[in-house]
Amino acid sequence: MLDLDNCRRKPTQIQPPPRHFSSAMLRRTCIVLISLLSSVSAFSLPMQKNITLLGQHPDPEALAREVQRRVNVSVARRQSQEVFLSDQSSSCLTGNPIDDCWRCDPNWEADRQRLADCGIGFGQYALGGKGGQIYVVTDSSDHDAVTPRPGTLRYAVIQSEPLWIVFATNMLIKLKQELIFNSYKTLDGRGANVHIVGGGCITLQYISNVIIHNIHIHQCVQSGEANVRSSPTHYGWRTLSDGDGISIFGSRDIWIDHCSLSHCKDGLIDVVMGSTGITISNNYFSHHDEVMLLGHSDTYVPDSGMQVTIAFNHFGESLVQRMPRCRRGYIHVVNNDFTRWEMYAIGGSGNPTINSQGNRYTAPTNPNAKEVTKRVDTDEKKWRDWNWRSEGDILVNGAFFIASGESIEVLYEKAYSVEPKSAALIDQLTMNAGVFGGRGNNVGTWRTEQSGGGYGYGDDYYSQNMLSGSPALFALSSTLLLPLLLIAPLFLSSYFLLLYLNPIFS
Repeated sequence: MLDLDNCRRKPTQIQPPPRHFSSAMLRRTCIVLISLLSSVSAFSLPMQKNITLLGQHPDPEALAREVQRRVNVSVARRQSQEVFLSDQSSSCLTGNPIDDCWRCDPNWEADRQRLADCGIGFGQYALGGKGGQIYVVTDSSDHDAVTPRPGTLRYAVIQSEPLWIVFATNMLIKLKQELIFNSYKTLDGRGANVHIVGGGCITLQYISNVIIHNIHIHQCVQSGEANVRSSPTHYGWRTLSDGDGISIFGSRDIWIDHCSLSHCKDGLIDVVMGSTGITISNNYFSHHDEVMLLGHSDTYVPDSGMQVTIAFNHFGESLVQRMPRCRRGYIHVVNNDFTRWEMYAIGGSGNPTINSQGNRYTAPTNPNAKEVTKRVDTDEKKWRDWNWRSEGDILVNGAFFIASGESIEVLYEKAYSVEPKSAALIDQLTMNAGVFGGRGNNVGTWRTEQSGGGYGYGDDYYSQNMLSGSPALFALSSTLLLPLLLIAPLFLSSYFLLLYLNPIFS
């Protein structure tokens, strides 16, 4: 606090000031400065109503065409305004239809639930917590998997009603057990630096309508042999988990967007046991062996109806295989950037339909690992009739894609209306893949976009420097540091101003 008495100290060699420069005026000046330092702003978050849930899409080829149409609309809009990557300050448009749907609104934070209208592909009907209350996670702890504390993330995800879940501050959430979701939830990490690590991690089992957006998920290990609550009225014994980053088990209408995933015990994302209506978009994958599994087994017939869209993702450094590995189902892989692999990029068995379009595949230097595709444990006499195709893909550094199926060109040409995209367009579409703020992207605080956001640290930084620390200390330090840095210059300038005025106001 400023010392008002010191503000009125008398100098020894200065002429008396005029009468109107009284000590009372100085006191008011000091109070004004103090008030400026302590001011805060309010915020509000509107609510929306639910929309009707649609079922599994009856025509996957038509849906694939719709994805490409929306990409074309976003790209054409950007090109028509002559906005290029070298001058992003003049526009937010990137050609990515998901991001362009909400990020171009300068007041997006006042209508967070608009995100639910921006999905594409097979998971576009995922409502998440749209129409529900805003739930603010204020407690990063996870002490009790059966009786979670209000304010924690675990308490939020098990509730029966729709919830749009946001975070009050940056958080490192160390899970003790699997984080089992209930239906109709959105995990919205925009504006906060949120890391989920530990036991589990995220389990979506026999539920629907979940959106997970802008979350770091890494260092996930096996857990179980314990009771875990899955709803307000039920908890049960969980056997040993696999240690996946996100496990989607018998679920539908799920959208995973703008997450960064790495360093997990098993897969980063698994979609199994009849799950369908899934979109995996704008994510950044790195530092992992078996990245993504789609389908439980070659003989599990319900996975024949599985529909998964994989779009605008960046498959980054230190990945080995399964980007994805498919068993049965219909998989649309569109406009992703694959920057090397150690074994293969896309593999499968059990006769899945794999539709690869407009991706960039950059092969490793290993001359024995140039092939993008791998038919796993299957004789060529069987897989030659599987529908795997590459259309408009960019193949770099000797990469090659072995297609299969009857009359490939005729079969797939009718399903698409655009020419293959260039490598430059892939850069544009995937430039913001991963968590905003985690790789130089900035989406601001959870209250307002203009006030600054992520700190630019990736998952490796947190795995090396924070997993052994205190989540509470992390939240406290990251919460206080930025305000202190902003206030310090104002305080110092006020102090020197008072020193200057001190000889006058006596």
